[in-house]
Amino acid sequence: MKNKFFKIIYSFLLYGFALVGVVFTGVFIAMRLHLTDVKGSIDSRNSFYNQVKDTASRINFAQDKIKYINNGVWMNSSEWMSLKEGIIKDKDLIDRVSTESGVPARLIVSSIIPEQLRFFTSNRESFKKYFEPLKILGTYTQFSYGISGIKMETAKQIEDNLKDRTSPFYLGTQYENVLDYQNVIDLDAQRLERFTNSHDHYYSYLYTAIYIKEIMAQWQNAGYSINDRPEVLSTLFNLGFAKSVPKENPDVGGSVITINNMDYTFGGLSYDFYYSAELSDIFPIVVQ
Repeated sequence: MKNKFFKIIYSFLLYGFALVGVVFTGVFIAMRLHLTDVKGSIDSRNSFYNQVKDTASRINFAQDKIKYINNGVWMNSSEWMSLKEGIIKDKDLIDRVSTESGVPARLIVSSIIPEQLRFFTSNRESFKKYFEPLKILGTYTQFSYGISGIKMETAKQIEDNLKDRTSPFYLGTQYENVLDYQNVIDLDAQRLERFTNSHDHYYSYLYTAIYIKEIMAQWQNAGYSINDRPEVLSTLFNLGFAKSVPKENPDVGGSVITINNMDYTFGGLSYDFYYSAELSDIFPIVVQ
């Protein structure tokens, strides 16, 4: 009887570990084949974004801004109300990262907000149980990590770009050591730890800011400055380095995020926030 019992337990454990192995193998293959990459959509307002490109003109373009920025739905959502409080709690941290990276705080926040709204709308039960009552930011812990949903391979590329002086994303010697580790023991584990601490979002903000700055550098060097194009920067943040191809009239879009039955693109949401009055008292628009 005992032998039969132990055989059952053994078989259960054996098949259980085998199943876990299959799952992890599947995830690994999916990531290697880029099956988890964001495909993205082109925003329906794409032509509008390319009509008026510089910040100063956009701020003065009030009539068309009101016409095209249909931000009432997301601004009045429960997800935004909670997210806004979470962002405010991190104000000092965001300002610190802005100073260290040279990227305006509102630009950093503009790429975080669509990712957080996507997190909240795709995890409704968790949002209602935990994030909405506590008014805290959500942290990704699978495939993508941290509050800005950065993949580990992207995080590594951000780091590599800082060191590679031949890279189009290279920022100069003053930034080469910004993301250095204290030691070289198990860098993968150290990198993951930077993003999975739900109580400290410093590295999520810093990697996001450095990513944005590297994209800025690439486009600037190619003769197409997008330093004042939050919708383009956040689209490329969402889609990844491979999709960053400098050109005169870049597309705006990315992941589709549905908020209260209205669809937004990642880049479109970033634009809507950036030029809204939301949080403008603590993260003002900086004309570059």
